[in-house]
Formats: sequence, C-alpha cells, structure tokens
Amino acid sequence: MACPWLRQCRRWSANCTSTSLFETLWHYNGRAAFPTSSLGQRSWSSGPGNEGPPSALPTQIHAKTNFTTSLTRHKSRLLNPTLQPRCCRKTVHSDAKLKDPFTLAQKDLTNLYDDIRKELFVSKEELKSLCDYYFDGKGKAIRPLIVVLMARALNIHSNRSGDLIPGQRHVAMITEMIHTASLVHDDVIDGSDKRRGKSTINEVWGEKKAILAGDFILSVASMAMARIGNNTVVKVFAQVIEDLVRGEFMQLGSKENENERFKHYLEKTFKKTASLIANSCKAVSVLVNSDPEVHEIAYQYGRNVGIAFQLVDDVLDFTSGTNQLGKPSAADLKLGLATGPVLFACQQFPELHSMIMRRFSLKGDIERAWQFVFQSDGVQQTEYLAKRYGQEAVRQISRLRPSAERDALISLTEMVLTRDK
Repeated sequence: MACPWLRQCRRWSANCTSTSLFETLWHYNGRAAFPTSSLGQRSWSSGPGNEGPPSALPTQIHAKTNFTTSLTRHKSRLLNPTLQPRCCRKTVHSDAKLKDPFTLAQKDLTNLYDDIRKELFVSKEELKSLCDYYFDGKGKAIRPLIVVLMARALNIHSNRSGDLIPGQRHVAMITEMIHTASLVHDDVIDGSDKRRGKSTINEVWGEKKAILAGDFILSVASMAMARIGNNTVVKVFAQVIEDLVRGEFMQLGSKENENERFKHYLEKTFKKTASLIANSCKAVSVLVNSDPEVHEIAYQYGRNVGIAFQLVDDVLDFTSGTNQLGKPSAADLKLGLATGPVLFACQQFPELHSMIMRRFSLKGDIERAWQFVFQSDGVQQTEYLAKRYGQEAVRQISRLRPSAERDALISLTEMVLTRDK
C-alpha cells in the first residue's frame, strides 16, 4: 500500500493536465502543497519599481531552453570574453539578452577557474596536477553561476550597485571548490572510473592521492572563507561540509518503512546536493543585507533549485546514455542506490522492496529494477516532483525587487529542469 506522501504526489500528478511547465502545479485543494515559510507576504510585481499584491507564482517560466544546449552555446564566452554573446531563446522578455543567465554572469565567471587554480597553486608538481584536473573549465559551473546571479540580484534588492563585492565573488569560488572536492571524494567512495567524460582522479592517481587532493582543495577553500572576514559566512560553509559528510553516511544506509525511506531520500538529497547551493546563496546575502527574511529567501531558492537539480539528475541516470552524462548510465542502481524513480516505481511493483533492502546485490536485480522503473510512472513522478521544487524556487526568488538577475534566476530554474545531462 502506498505511503501517504506518495499517494499525495500521485493525486497532484493526476490533477495536472496543463502542458505549461508551471501552470496548475502549485496549489492543491486551495492551499500550497509544499510548506511555505513565514517570510514577508508581498511579492514584487514584474513592473520596475511597482509593488503588486501577493501572488502565488507566475504561471510560466520566462525561458524554455535546453540546459545543455545553453551551456554548450555559452561555454566559450564564459571562458573567452571576446566572443559575441547571444541571447537565450524562447523568452517572453522584450530585452531577452539582459535576462540570459550566462550573459549576465559572464563578467564574473570568465576567469573563475584561473583564479581557483591560483588559489590552489603549490610547488609540488604532482599535487598541482591533481588539484587542477577538474578545474579545466569543462564543468557546468552551475553552482557559481547561481551564486553570482543571486549576489547581483540581492545587491540590487538592497539598493546597491549590481556589481559583486569581492567577498561575494570569493563565495562563488569557494562553492565550486567545495563541490569539486566532494566529487573527488565521491568517486573514491563509489569506485567510479569516469567523471565529465574522462578518467577520475582515483583512476589515474589512485585512491590515496585522490583523498589527499580532495582534502587539500577543502583546506584551501577554508582559508579563502577566513579571508572574507565574516564569521557568519564561515559558519554557513561549515554547515555545508557537515551536511556533505552526513549525506554521504545517509546514502550508505536505507529505511525499511516506505514513508521513512522517501523522507530519507529527500533529506539525503538536500545534504549531498542542495545544502551547498542553499548556503552559498545565503552567504552572499549575509554580506550585503542584514535582514533575516532576505537571507531566508536566498537560502530557500538555493534549497529548492538544488533539490530539483538532483531529482533531474536521478531521472537522467535512467533516461540519458553514457555519451550524454559523461559517466555510465544506471550508475545509481549499480551502486545499490534507490533514487526517486525506483521509490515511485516500488508503489506499482512491490517486488522492488526486497531489492532495495538488499541494495540490488543479487544477480539480475539491476536489470529487473530497470525494467520495473520503465514499466511504471516512476520517471514521470520524479520529473513532476522536480517541477514542484522548481516552482517553489521561483516563488521564493520572486519576492526580491525586480531585476534582470532575478529574472535570470527564474529562467535558470527551468534550464535546470529541462537539461539532458
């Protein structure tokens, strides 16, 4: 029998008939389906300088573009400022170029990886090669992109210039460094041999040196935090590192009870993925605004878009091939992990319950679980859940004063939801 949480998800999905991504998704039986915070009750209208009545959410996101295509299209100009920028396609804004996330963040991200490599500079050649390996400019850089746009939106909201202050740019660098260090450690734990389409650090240099390289990147990030000179920022990032460790331990276990299992999955998803984005957004808000409600807006946007990002990632593990992902598909099942598509499929195929508890360890478990997921609506339910988190992210960021950066974060949310790798 389906647990209450999953039954509610099914009812939400059944009631959704619109093809628009964010139409009819949010309100269920006349109330917000997700718990909402007690932040200020007003939302800024779309008109510059005008306040409108509280609004549930814009019915449509402003850009409908493929995330991967956009990343490919804009990658070169993030790294090469001499190229001519293009605007984001299919946007309802009259000045589309100003709302394009990649164009807006270009100036602040152009030299990001060069500056990180400078931070990581060491005289020992092998350690330098280890640390530089993933900072080659070929990652999606979605986390620093979010941080830069959030910082600029918050600066405008706080009646400042939209330009970043030095501490905010350091936060963007620290965010990418912590993320990369966690990837290095994850690859060791999972025994992965591919990452971003090339061999992992542990595959090339061995597990011991990979662990030390991840530790070194974290130590350099910690020194960069201290140089910002704000105790709250240090505490925020300390929470991120604690969450990463706790999330990894949660991933090593499972829950017998179905309802607890899904809560466990979402909490693990927050700690391993969303906490870094949420707390990085909070960190840049702390540096320019003393209002706790503004800090909460930034945090909640990052939290919800981060969870949506990971839910989509879990879907792509079933729907995208190795060439798109840069790593083998069905990787989660092979690691014994039951993600959203499997947990939803378990409601239609109870045989999955015993497979989940033994972490798909028997011969044929992975193949059967794969088939059950595609015979069920597990993928569709997980996609739908990601959209709901995406909508909450948009609801939160819409509380800030109108700006090109705020609208770019709304557009970026849909890019997260529609990416294919």
